[in-house]
Amino acid sequence: MTAVHCAALSLLLLLAGCKLGPDFRTPAAPADAGYSKEPLPPHTVAAAVPGGEAQRFVPGGDLSGEWWALFHSRELNDLIDQGLRANPDLQAAQAALRQANENVYAGQAALFPNVGANAQVARERISGASFGQPNLSALLTLTTAALNVSYGPDVFGGVRRQVESLAAQAQYQQFQLEATYLTLTSNLVVASVQEASLRGQIAATRDIIRLEMQQLNLVKQQFTIGAAARSDVLQQQATLTATQATLPPLEKQLAQTRDQLTALLGRFPNQEPAARFDLASLQLPTDLPLSLPSQLVQQRPDIRAAEATLHAASANVGVAVANQLPQFSITGQVGSTTLGFTNMFSPATAVWSIAAGVSQTLFDAGALLHKKRAAVAAFDEAAARYRSTVIKAFQNVADALRALQADAAALRAQADAEKTAADSLGLAREQYRLGAINYLTLDTAERTYQQAHINLVQAQANRYADTAALFQALGGGWWHRNDVSPDAIGKPDRFGISLSTKQD
Repeated sequence: MTAVHCAALSLLLLLAGCKLGPDFRTPAAPADAGYSKEPLPPHTVAAAVPGGEAQRFVPGGDLSGEWWALFHSRELNDLIDQGLRANPDLQAAQAALRQANENVYAGQAALFPNVGANAQVARERISGASFGQPNLSALLTLTTAALNVSYGPDVFGGVRRQVESLAAQAQYQQFQLEATYLTLTSNLVVASVQEASLRGQIAATRDIIRLEMQQLNLVKQQFTIGAAARSDVLQQQATLTATQATLPPLEKQLAQTRDQLTALLGRFPNQEPAARFDLASLQLPTDLPLSLPSQLVQQRPDIRAAEATLHAASANVGVAVANQLPQFSITGQVGSTTLGFTNMFSPATAVWSIAAGVSQTLFDAGALLHKKRAAVAAFDEAAARYRSTVIKAFQNVADALRALQADAAALRAQADAEKTAADSLGLAREQYRLGAINYLTLDTAERTYQQAHINLVQAQANRYADTAALFQALGGGWWHRNDVSPDAIGKPDRFGISLSTKQD
């Protein structure tokens, strides 16, 4: 081998180790980010009603992978287990991850030579007329077998950048899977709380209807003895029918919520679960883990998915840069060509060839340059979207924390208002029976109590729903679970690189 050949080979091997384009680095957690301008209070206020316990914030606390168990409802735990087994959105997300991983394994194959084989048997009659011997005629069997090898050395790292992009896309699908799990579990919890709230509102409305029917009988008695006017009876009847009219919309919402729960379980409406939820069956979590701001960017699936998209865009810049440079290829063939099968692999019938090539685009009207600029613009877009996702994540946590504090204060106020309204209604009924007040005062007391009673139930449910919203905003604890099915990882070829099921 000449010195020139040695130098060329050394240069080729040296270049084979480089990858052009930016090397991706995970964005640093925002140093000055927080959930509120003022220090967060250590706990919420309490109220002397069910679901009115004070909730304590635990900064730096870690969220359980099965956070819904903090509501201490066996029915809720069973419901979520059913959903995790049968929800079609989860199955679709697992399949999407499996597809992305298989694309990575397929992309890795481009780093290795491609070897193929072919064989051909041809039977033909030839005439000597074509080369000046018209009386010559022969029947021939031509047999050819060959082994073909082709390889494109990844001199500038374009293929490796492409594999890197595919791997980042697989990471994106993994975090989309985690987001699907989080969305499903959160929706199941919120729908269960909504069912409990509606059942509470329906029960409260029926209690109010019962009280108003009793009041109607009292007004009729007063009318009979001449202590009440006919208009008082009609007004009480109107009040009763107005309250009765609020019941069907609540029942409609309850039926629709049950349909939603059934659909989340991967079932049809006629296959609804047997579990029934009311607020008394749920326990309000009192210790709320609160991730540090620096931890949130590692825990939110949407942030990790945005990071994977940014990584893929970074790798695509390297692909675009490599495409502007020379492309190398090596091909080879070894085989045998013979008349018949007898001497197929004898030395005399052997044929071989080897070739090396290089190609470089000299003029393309700027196509490759603009593709590289487009890749850089895509990276800038992904970076901006990543920052937007981080900001929205912090907003979600801040909103949930504000909601929990406001919910606690609202529940305390509603509990006081409901008790005052109940006492006022009881006194007004007795005074009306004795003739000390007119019907208008009684009607006002009834309406005040009715609204206060419904508001109390809604305020209780809000605390449960917003607690679930906080757990969702903090990422849902997926890092303590293994949500990825082994089938979704796939199986690489012996030359491929296995993909991890966990992302730190």
